[in-house]
Amino acid sequence: MEIVAKPAELLALHSVTTELFSTLQEWFTVPTSVTIDLAAIDSDEAIREMTDPIMIMAFAMRKLQALNLLARPGVRTSTDTVVAMVQDITRALLQAPTMRLRLAAETTDWDAAFAGLDDTDDVSHIEQTEGPAVDDADPATERFNELHEQLHVAMYAVVEASDGEIKYLE
Repeated sequence: MEIVAKPAELLALHSVTTELFSTLQEWFTVPTSVTIDLAAIDSDEAIREMTDPIMIMAFAMRKLQALNLLARPGVRTSTDTVVAMVQDITRALLQAPTMRLRLAAETTDWDAAFAGLDDTDDVSHIEQTEGPAVDDADPATERFNELHEQLHVAMYAVVEASDGEIKYLE
């Protein structure tokens, strides 16, 4: 198989994958080590793991580690491997911002949060400031989406560098 040079966009993924990895770690409090159930093909625990947001993000983080490795200079890979890796990661990354909010809402002790509020009848002590509007964009989510887009930029650069064929990249 023909060998082509890795495009600059692929080589630039080191900082992108690193930041995405850190963001997922922070947003989902993914432990530094996870255990997966391989007891049986239809294990109830395996099914739970594959629907658990923390495990979904742990798997995405593992793929980011692999993509980080493949994007390094001197590490041989192939166009199809890069395309498959980005495709695998994309599903989790598309869901991550919404999953983050859903997980936060599910794990919040709302009784304690409401109990901690001051008496709403006496608001004279509260400084009136204008906060963010409901439809304002979240800067963290915007940054996350920008980084995610860079994975696709790199993938398209790989496809272009290989003329749409499966080739080794080095």
